[in-house]
Amino acid sequence: MKRLLYLGYYLKNLDKEKFNKFFDHVKKEHKMDSISLMTDIISSSLKYKISLLEYFQFRFYELTKEQRKSYAGTGYMYEYQLAMNPKLYRECLDNKIDFYKKYSDFVRHMAFGIDELRENSSLAPKLLANPSGKVVLKDSVGKCGMQVKVFKTEFFEGKDLISFMDAEKFDFAEEFVVQHPDIMALSPSALNTVRVFTQLNDKDEVEFLGARLRISVNSEVDNMAAGNIAAPINIETGIIDAPGVYSDITKDDAAVHPVTGVSIVGFQVPFWPEIIDMMKKSALHMPGNRSIGWDIAVTKDGPELIEGNHDWCKLVWQLPAKKGMKKILENHLAKL
Repeated sequence: MKRLLYLGYYLKNLDKEKFNKFFDHVKKEHKMDSISLMTDIISSSLKYKISLLEYFQFRFYELTKEQRKSYAGTGYMYEYQLAMNPKLYRECLDNKIDFYKKYSDFVRHMAFGIDELRENSSLAPKLLANPSGKVVLKDSVGKCGMQVKVFKTEFFEGKDLISFMDAEKFDFAEEFVVQHPDIMALSPSALNTVRVFTQLNDKDEVEFLGARLRISVNSEVDNMAAGNIAAPINIETGIIDAPGVYSDITKDDAAVHPVTGVSIVGFQVPFWPEIIDMMKKSALHMPGNRSIGWDIAVTKDGPELIEGNHDWCKLVWQLPAKKGMKKILENHLAKL
């Protein structure tokens, strides 16, 4: 019954345009007929707890039964993350305003909720005078880079920031983070964040499930869902050791950035030891959440937290690795 409910959820939230694009691509490239392909999609969704799009993104149409079993899809991840990050504790990760208060020790830049801006009239001018010359407005509970807009501070000359936020339904404002020059040279269109996956084991020790550099491609955000790249980082060295990937199956992997031409493979993430140290401290800061996907900005002065996700993305985790990694999670769940 639960699997049927998951299927209903997948159908309700399906991006039909993307589904049709992937469906037609696989039919053509793998010479499959529509009935056989659709039958395999539905049966795989029910059997392996994957969404309809994940059938394509995990390339199930090329995989054996055993390979398919190795992938953690949306249904499995929902159950896993609910067990590891109970609702009682995860609220501070859902709301960016609350997150920045709880994790302020790991944040360098200015960030304010709209109520805080209303209560203290000195904060908006201070924010608009930040050295980057930009501000980022967000919905504090937005996901996947949605409800995020970057503005030059000069845009607000003669305008009231709070009134604008009210009108446009933004409730969170922050200083634009200027990334490290090396990362800027790689991709200047957005803040490119490091995604690190941490897990507290049964001894409450921090384990790293992986790390990725999320790389923007002519986009104001770096999320894969917005058409960007995720590249695997070697957890020991901080070096990208394989091409970046898209979640769009019609696009080839990227060994170099498609716009700047800078090499992705071999790229050294700056301040890697400092990032690892910060992650160990962050993961233990509020241990009620045991499995978190962290978004980290790297500036010329070092790393800082941008976000922590209790419902971290299984695509960013598995697609750059080119394999399913559900077994890792099953082992942690069994010990919990």
